[in-house]
Amino acid sequence: MTGPDDILPAYEREAARWARDRNRDLWEAPALAATVAGRSPGLAVLDLGCGAGQPIAEWYVARGDRVTGVDGAAAMLAEFAARLPRAEAIHADMRGLRLGRRFDVILAFNSLFHLSPGDQRAMFPVLAAHAAPGARLLFTSGPATGEAIGRVGDSPVYHASLAPEDYRGLLTETGFSPLWFRPEDPEFRGHSVWLAERR
Repeated sequence: MTGPDDILPAYEREAARWARDRNRDLWEAPALAATVAGRSPGLAVLDLGCGAGQPIAEWYVARGDRVTGVDGAAAMLAEFAARLPRAEAIHADMRGLRLGRRFDVILAFNSLFHLSPGDQRAMFPVLAAHAAPGARLLFTSGPATGEAIGRVGDSPVYHASLAPEDYRGLLTETGFSPLWFRPEDPEFRGHSVWLAERR
């Protein structure tokens, strides 16, 4: 049975193929734009589960922001570093991350939902510890509680989601204000996307 512990090995195997084939038409752009609305370039951006960096981290680099990409799969992080040499690349598991810095934008786009429900809950204090006042947090979940198995290349990959009310509670408890939740939004290719702001 595929589970959350299989995620990093899967992305190690699939890194080169993922980097080559990942969709880059920037359907994510409206969500990314919401994280920087009203803010000048030069923001500190933390991309958790950054993958190969294209197109999301690349969008921020092109805007003039300072991007730090974190990924637990070394092969994937190597793809990131090769494509975005101006960004900082850190090989680390997001769970329990302690960089000792705060960021203006934090992304866990199509990455947080690969963690087990318990690990997702434990991530919210980690996110809060890295969030500057007024920081915007963008992440994806499922539309409701559940677990699912998808595929990356030839590898099965685990997904899990808490209930929307659980995410709202976790955000509030850790000092974030939920701004919007758009479940299975057609504009986002059916993804369920959250935007929150650090109080």
